[in-house]
Amino acid sequence: MSTNMWIRRIHRWLSMAFTVAVIANIVAMTMQVQAVWIGFLALVPLIPLLATGLYLFALPYLGHRDGARQEA
Repeated sequence: MSTNMWIRRIHRWLSMAFTVAVIANIVAMTMQVQAVWIGFLALVPLIPLLATGLYLFALPYLGHRDGARQEA
């Protein structure tokens, strides 16, 4: 399996973890639980999610640039 497929798979799982963390944060807010760590819980998957998302966003542009070099 290629590196791009692994990054896509990791990105999908991180997005699910981020969604669960946001839901937990919303539930804690509705129950009026004053725990700061619950608020920061969503940041744990969000930072690598940002990195993998930026990589996947730039991937078509980087691939296009490589293809242009091969044609020239």
